[in-house]
Amino acid sequence: MKPAKMKKVSLASVLRTALMRQVIIAPGEDGYWVAECPSLPGCVSQGRTREETIANIKEAIEGYIAALQEDGLPVPEEHFGTLVVAV
Repeated sequence: MKPAKMKKVSLASVLRTALMRQVIIAPGEDGYWVAECPSLPGCVSQGRTREETIANIKEAIEGYIAALQEDGLPVPEEHFGTLVVAV
């Protein structure tokens, strides 16, 4: 059986689609920070510091979008719909 051909995707295409994604960062139970991108289901990352977490989630978003594009799947749009309320 031949391996499936991967569609080539340019880095510029990935970055254009990845720019300006809403990310939620919160402290995790293990002392790490956890980040998720609500517009990309399952796109989650973590880090020891907030800065590391931001770098990690950026990388995760870029990889997520590249995988969708390689598979010829649509990339969900970002709607910035999260509302944070302290009660």
